[in-house]
Amino acid sequence: MKTIVYSETGDPSVLHLVDRMVTEPGASEVRVRIMVSGVNPTDWKSRRGSQPGESLAFPDVVPNQDGSGLVDAVGTGVSNVAVGDRVWLALAAYQRANSGTAQEYAVVPAERVFLLPAAASFDQGASLGVPAVTAYRALTVAEDGPRRLHPGALDGKIVLVAGGAGAVGHAAIQLARWAGATVITTVSGPVKAALAKAAGVHHVVTYTDSDVAAEIRAIAPDGVDLIVEVAPAQNSDLNLKVIRNRGSIAVYANNGGDLMTLDVRKHFSLNVRYQFLLLYTVGIEVVQQAAAAIHEALVDGALPIGADAGLPLHRFDLAQTADAHALVESGATGKVLIDVSAS
Repeated sequence: MKTIVYSETGDPSVLHLVDRMVTEPGASEVRVRIMVSGVNPTDWKSRRGSQPGESLAFPDVVPNQDGSGLVDAVGTGVSNVAVGDRVWLALAAYQRANSGTAQEYAVVPAERVFLLPAAASFDQGASLGVPAVTAYRALTVAEDGPRRLHPGALDGKIVLVAGGAGAVGHAAIQLARWAGATVITTVSGPVKAALAKAAGVHHVVTYTDSDVAAEIRAIAPDGVDLIVEVAPAQNSDLNLKVIRNRGSIAVYANNGGDLMTLDVRKHFSLNVRYQFLLLYTVGIEVVQQAAAAIHEALVDGALPIGADAGLPLHRFDLAQTADAHALVESGATGKVLIDVSAS
């Protein structure tokens, strides 16, 4: 089979296409014939490391956490999927050398493999893992709930999604709207505003406007219930101005800076909850709970992708994985997919 590997950290040039033997799944493992691999910022950050030339935990690593495909074989003790099932993967490469989705066949722990509804495409499946599970977690951490998303779960709630044109922001808009929330997003300009509207957001605010807080307060006079935050350092002052009493701010990234300053007294007075989240360490139970709700949303047609749905697609072949990583690393808007089956 064709496989992409890297044996040291660095720029996309460390990624190499090699031939390997297909391996058998062990106990509680599933072998998936990968159709489409999704590339996320976490993939290039893992590949790049803190500096070029670092040694890895394994002699070499197959990249990419997300993907979709067909179950090709199962090991003993696997009951959640069967040979021939259409599936999507989450955290495929986490703490494993050879399970990433940038290859024709991946052997993955069964607990990271989820059924893909018949109406959902492999492109959708490869676009779910990191973005959709992160968005789900961000939408279910508020003190006043809900703990699980379903239609009506966020009825009466106002959700503010920072950076609604990004992959996580896009998924957060779709899942929040599916669950009944009124959704606001902040974007940088008209192009990304159009993408957020295509995703289904109710209100778009340009964060370069002179008084963004006033615009949000005009939509949510009592404040927003929940903020899905990608740039906490840049947005901490704005968030304090628009969050309601007992509101929650879910932080899933650090775009714009690693450090932020908070006014303790003002946050005291509003009983604000900050919830930081990292998908890798959130626990497999949370990932599986998210996957169950995502399945329902897919069945309901709530998670479309593509330019018409606010998430443009950029396609590459497996041999072009380095180019795919470079595009994501450049900050391109939309979803980068690798057509593994085309190899």
